Amino acid sequence: MSNYTEQPSVDLIFKQLNDKANLLYKFVMLYGDYVAENQDYGTGELINMVEVHTLTAIEENPGINISELANMWNRTKGAISQTATKLEKKGYIQRRKQDGNAKTVMLFPTEKGIRLSQAHKRYDAIEVSKTVDELLRAGCTPEELDTFFKVVTKYIEILL
Repeated sequence: MSNYTEQPSVDLIFKQLNDKANLLYKFVMLYGDYVAENQDYGTGELINMVEVHTLTAIEENPGINISELANMWNRTKGAISQTATKLEKKGYIQRRKQDGNAKTVMLFPTEKGIRLSQAHKRYDAIEVSKTVDELLRAGCTPEELDTFFKVVTKYIEILL
């Protein structure tokens, strides 16, 4: 027999797996759009999620450097440096050279940056709670949500 007779089985398996993968692709694309959108986190200023999460990491770790942030977020130093430059231009952070080491530049939040970071934390606490409530009302159980986050955690480990 030729392999051609096995083709419908391969096509069926591909379709089943591809349908599941397409759900994941759609989620990633929609979430990517959401991440890129500018938001008002409660200060009246618009900033995107990447910038505000980077700011919050700096606010929680004053003196952190670009390399440490790049490792934390699994991004290139160049990408983090670009984000830091945007935050600096907006007055949210400042760069300082480490005493005795002119090469190492440390990042610190400004008062404006601290206010935004704190507002962001309040905003996220409320929004994440709302999202969980919506998922529960939509028919997900607490156990299913825990499983979802376990799967996401394991998927991140695979990708890293």
